[in-house]
Amino acid sequence: MSSDLKKQTSTNVVWHNATVTRARCEKQNGHRGAIIWFTGLSGSGKSTLAHTVQESLHQLGCRTFVLDGDNVRHGLCGDLGFSDKDRQENIRRIGEMAKLFMEAGIIVLTAFISPYRADRNLVRAMVGPSDFLEIYCDTSIEICEKRDVKGLYKKARAGEIAEFTGISSPYETPETPELILNTGVATLDACVQEVMGQIISRGICLLIPNSLREKNQDQETGTQL
Repeated sequence: MSSDLKKQTSTNVVWHNATVTRARCEKQNGHRGAIIWFTGLSGSGKSTLAHTVQESLHQLGCRTFVLDGDNVRHGLCGDLGFSDKDRQENIRRIGEMAKLFMEAGIIVLTAFISPYRADRNLVRAMVGPSDFLEIYCDTSIEICEKRDVKGLYKKARAGEIAEFTGISSPYETPETPELILNTGVATLDACVQEVMGQIISRGICLLIPNSLREKNQDQETGTQL
């Protein structure tokens, strides 16, 4: 991440500490906040995995949110293109947004190509290693091109899309991700189970049915049924 993107230009601003802290949010939610960061080429299965894992967590009563690469470019990052500088700013904004969700005790699942190692590491540094799980969807470009549900690879090969990751722009593979998924070989269910295993083993969310979670919360708050 270039230093100019990290520079504070606002003046006369003071951080306001919330009275509803992260710890209180996590206690109410019944699980920790965390960032589950899916990275990989277009077509590697990031969005599919993020939404399927979200469904599994939702069934357990967890509070979750998915930040999707295409969706945020309709709003929050709609002013950005795909130059190196814009890609860096895109990930910086997403990292800051994901951190806000995490501090509210929410499990955030992000699906972004996020091609540059330095940008992913910057987000990790923003929140700390225990709150950040980098999951690399390791799929060959040949398989990604065969999937090509959006027709993007075909356009990139034809020169209709500039700066397309894997074709005309680089992708830097993670060096030490928490999990590597071969989404070109493994089934979706198997990949979801591996991700859920990481989430549970790290104590982010426990395998507690939603009904029992609600009962425990009612007992803690003294709610009369």
